[in-house]
Amino acid sequence: MAKALAEAGMDAVFSYAGRTANPVAQPLPLRIGGFGGVGGLLSYLRKEEISHVVDATHPFAAQMSRNVVRACAEGEVPLCAYERPPWSPAAGDNWIHVGDTEAAVQALPQDPARVFLAIGKQNLAGFAARPQHHYLLRLVDEPKAALPLPDCSVEIARGPFDEAGDLALLKRHGITHLVSKNAGGRGASAKLAAARALNLPIIMIDRPKVLPRKIYGDVAEVMAWLSHTPA
Repeated sequence: MAKALAEAGMDAVFSYAGRTANPVAQPLPLRIGGFGGVGGLLSYLRKEEISHVVDATHPFAAQMSRNVVRACAEGEVPLCAYERPPWSPAAGDNWIHVGDTEAAVQALPQDPARVFLAIGKQNLAGFAARPQHHYLLRLVDEPKAALPLPDCSVEIARGPFDEAGDLALLKRHGITHLVSKNAGGRGASAKLAAARALNLPIIMIDRPKVLPRKIYGDVAEVMAWLSHTPA
């Protein structure tokens, strides 16, 4: 998205939340950090005279998306979301659908298991309620503080990943269960194919609900919207 905006010569700014120590470089001016809720975001939009907003945040950063919807509505700023379609189970998949992280914890077995916890580092604490399991985490950055899980191992890596690499990862750690957020996209789907190949159960956390807004799944559609939507 940022590449398309830069190549079109559009006056745009790329906003990062600031949770990754070394984010991928972008071909646009950057701002890093939160806005301070709906009011702070609305002030930013007015101060910077933002004419359009593209919400391209992670599908599970629901609070940010809710704030964007409310701020843009109040400020009368046109808004669309650029969102990758969610994954769907394929033949041979063994998915257990759950509504949130707490439900994912409850869906784990009582007997000790080896769990690939592919949910990032923001929602780990709840899994401490099942300390009998060994948890494998794959993080972008080395953790700066002790992790809340009593028995875990960490792999530091940045996607995109491929099926062969993820298959080797699951075998190397003796993984018996996979917990994943339904983030969608090609860059993180390799773990699903690897789990399918090993016939592992996948506890899939469904996406949180966000207020209604225009949603596009293709960069060209967003660019067309920007070109044809008046400020």
